[in-house]
Amino acid sequence: MQYELTIGLRYTRAKKRGAGRNRFISFISMTSMLGIALGVAALIVVLSVMNGFQMEIRTRTLSVASHIEIFGAGNELANWRETIAAVRQHPQVVAAAPYVQQQGLLSSGSEVQGVMVRGIDPRAEEGVAEFEKHMHQGHLADLRPGEFGIVLGLDLARALRAAPGDKVTLIAPQGLVTPVAVLPRLKQFRVVGIFEIRMQPYDGSLALIDIRDAQTLYQMGDSVSGVRLKVADLFEAPRIAGELLRYLDMNTFITDWTRSNVNYFRAIAIEKIMMFLFLLLIVAVAAFNVVSTLVMAVTDKQADIAILRTLGASPQSIMLIFIVQGVLIGLVGLLLGVVGGVTLALNIDVVVPAIEHLLGIQFLSKDVYYISDLPSDLHWNDVALITGVSFLLTLLATLYPSWRASRVNPAEALRYE
Repeated sequence: MQYELTIGLRYTRAKKRGAGRNRFISFISMTSMLGIALGVAALIVVLSVMNGFQMEIRTRTLSVASHIEIFGAGNELANWRETIAAVRQHPQVVAAAPYVQQQGLLSSGSEVQGVMVRGIDPRAEEGVAEFEKHMHQGHLADLRPGEFGIVLGLDLARALRAAPGDKVTLIAPQGLVTPVAVLPRLKQFRVVGIFEIRMQPYDGSLALIDIRDAQTLYQMGDSVSGVRLKVADLFEAPRIAGELLRYLDMNTFITDWTRSNVNYFRAIAIEKIMMFLFLLLIVAVAAFNVVSTLVMAVTDKQADIAILRTLGASPQSIMLIFIVQGVLIGLVGLLLGVVGGVTLALNIDVVVPAIEHLLGIQFLSKDVYYISDLPSDLHWNDVALITGVSFLLTLLATLYPSWRASRVNPAEALRYE
């Protein structure tokens, strides 16, 4: 294979400065390499960003949501203490915390906002969520029973124009029935903290109060809405949730984070597949450029092919020469694409802010998108898949021109030489 490899390598570049046609073919080879490199780099970067979005949404969601949630019928769980004691028997359950979750309206001055009110036990809540590390001001421990303190999301606090120490009024949907009319239940709370998850559904509509204050406000007595659990391995949550059913009674329901947030992760998975297929077209177009390059090379080198045939080269050797040329174009393009794509994917948190600063724009506005930063999570198995598929497309693109070269008739090629 030595002479086939040598000739194939020489055919990828012009043999001499005066060979204008050879130099043109080399230019086409270079554009094919750059096309493959661009397609591979784009695939690596886009899939890394999609992986980053998936990881970021999962991390942010599970930092304030629970791995597994147990709740009662009608949003009321009376035997929650027995439920916690029962599920803690499972070796994979790390922590459990009761909660009360209801809707309400918060008003401050002339501002009114609809909110999701979550009553929590601050000490138990730290075992199943990570609110404390997201506190912008104040601490979760500042929620004390009977003091009617409240912790707001950053966007919610800004909408209400409320700061720590200010008073806000919480309006519960459950009214007071009087002979005259049904009056709304109002309670004044003092803002004791502000958290920032950097996800609009939480920062803009979630308010935390002490669980006993929530039970009092919503007239739930000693009942709660449910129990939140944290497990040792979050990816095992669906299986653990199924195993916990034997600890629960018939009037209790259970769900896990994969079902609670299934729309987010399913949408990202579908988008990742579609983006892979769409961007793979760039590589396919570059592969078609390889076809055109080799066809032009075969036409230009017919005399050389005829001479090689008369010297004893077999059709398989001629075919191998042009396969080597096409594969070399693909390998160089793949190498450039992988190096460029991996480098950009690993440094996208620096490159994108620099572009935003240079252009004076923000690609992902926090008012519109759940995540305002562009995350990246490089998976080497994705890189291997992209490299393998791209190389296969390039290899397939070399077959027809190489076969055509092997079918050149030496007598016809040398007739006018």
